[in-house]
Amino acid sequence: MKDEKLTLSFFHSSFILHNSSFTLMLFDESTLRKINQLTLVASRVRSGAIKGERRSSRRGSSVEFADYRNYAAGDDLRRLDWNIYARLEKPFIKLLEEEEDLAVYVLIDGSRSMDWGEGEQNKFQYALKLAAGLGAIALSSGDLLSVGFLQWGRVVSEFGPSRGGYALPRLFRFLESLEAKDRTNLNASLRDYSIPPRRAGLLILISDLLVEDGYETGLRQLLGRGHEAALLHVLAPDEVDPPLAGDLQLVDVETNAEQEVSIDGGLRNLYRTRVREWIQSTQADCRKHGIKYLDLVTDKSWEHVLMLEMRKASIVK
Repeated sequence: MKDEKLTLSFFHSSFILHNSSFTLMLFDESTLRKINQLTLVASRVRSGAIKGERRSSRRGSSVEFADYRNYAAGDDLRRLDWNIYARLEKPFIKLLEEEEDLAVYVLIDGSRSMDWGEGEQNKFQYALKLAAGLGAIALSSGDLLSVGFLQWGRVVSEFGPSRGGYALPRLFRFLESLEAKDRTNLNASLRDYSIPPRRAGLLILISDLLVEDGYETGLRQLLGRGHEAALLHVLAPDEVDPPLAGDLQLVDVETNAEQEVSIDGGLRNLYRTRVREWIQSTQADCRKHGIKYLDLVTDKSWEHVLMLEMRKASIVK
């Protein structure tokens, strides 16, 4: 898709979050209340630390001691083993049988191609709103949330792990600080994210997939670490159906490579066909490897996507 992608530097839209109370930065309080009624879906509950809104499939007593783990921000201080803390001066949380939460990892593609689309249809703004909505769902459900920002071939910035609604303002401030720029090697970035030891959980990648080296190897490596995965494939309307005609010089926003083209109705039809085939091929590959896939165009309301489309895709319920 390198020659056809048309992710070109005609304009840039800025992401505005400033001068608002945290509940209004990305959505109003009514939308936040609706979001708080949702939960993220995993095919099986991952072994966790505290009882959220999920029920474990394991049998056992909910007051029976199971193990220890390191303290993480947002953990209930009542679960600290103060005797161990007094001896070692390190905080440890006591784990009990049948008390499980879900580890949630949201990864955002920060390449310059994501900063494309006008106003509300800007892909990066759209991706950040989806990340904020998914993060709010995870935090309100008592899940352990981490957010990673991918640029070049690595994770350049991270939020979390955190749990609980109190962390929502910090999540919004983190998202506000992000800027889509430079290039992203998704395979290398995903492999980089798989290196540190992390609890197996639900991993959600938000990207336009407009990369030369693909994403498949890196995402499958994360699957090999025990994660379940979902891919939110975000494109702008003019990337699906470009309103272009005539003799043009196209400029790639990430590489500055130039391409002279003459666009007529036949070439536009070929382009649309190639885009459909690309989306269908990506969907088939995800289905083959057990990855939930949702293709999104930014002219569709992100609230509609979160409340309805993600329910149909069994990403939320």
